[in-house]
Amino acid sequence: MIDLSGKHVFVAGGGRGIGASAARMAAAAGAAVTINYLKNAETAKKLEQEIIEAGGLALTVQADISQPGEAQVAVQYAVEKLGPLGGLVVSAGIFQGLSLGKMTVEFWDHVMAVNVRGTFLAVQAAAPYLDANGGGSIVIYTSTAGQRGSAVYSAYAASKAAQIMFMRSMAQELAGERIRVNCIAPAWTETDMAEASIEAIGREAIMAGFPLGRIGQPADVAGATAFLLSDLASFITGSTITVDGGMDMRG
Repeated sequence: MIDLSGKHVFVAGGGRGIGASAARMAAAAGAAVTINYLKNAETAKKLEQEIIEAGGLALTVQADISQPGEAQVAVQYAVEKLGPLGGLVVSAGIFQGLSLGKMTVEFWDHVMAVNVRGTFLAVQAAAPYLDANGGGSIVIYTSTAGQRGSAVYSAYAASKAAQIMFMRSMAQELAGERIRVNCIAPAWTETDMAEASIEAIGREAIMAGFPLGRIGQPADVAGATAFLLSDLASFITGSTITVDGGMDMRG
């Protein structure tokens, strides 16, 4: 079992989907967890209560991390309540697509603001606290779309590719503070955010692309996250772990 005892992990976008699964698994491994959410307070509070009832430490904090200042206030509040920071998971993001002819500047800017600017602001807010605690681990959720591209989802794919390059730059910049920075790139994963797209494309068609014969689950990504947050990954930084059930092998 991965041991995260004594670590405080801030999960940006931890109230739903993969982020919620990561928060749950980190807590089960012994971490104190701050669950950041944007809109769905009920779901985030329910997860907080679930972790506490299981004997863990958890806190919820509302913030739009894509807006300047909000991530800083949220992280500071979390540290005041749950203690020094040992890890950051950036799960907050949106998955939306439009064809080139239908895409507007406003659509493009919104995707970039949430997925790229939000990542930047979350890392910028957390890094000083990780440094003050002797280092730590940052895990950013990108996507296989950011590695391969994706028709109709070009803005999303571009934002995810930007996250990978930002991660690689931060891994170099923050290494001296013993802060490790890595990405996880999931393929199709069963979440409420992806549900409509999965059904529109066709579940069977998507499943056929996975050599392992199933669509990814949030726990698949959460397991890789727990590993990267742990001391077992103490010599891993600047890497992107692809969690895609072997899909990349099929080109």
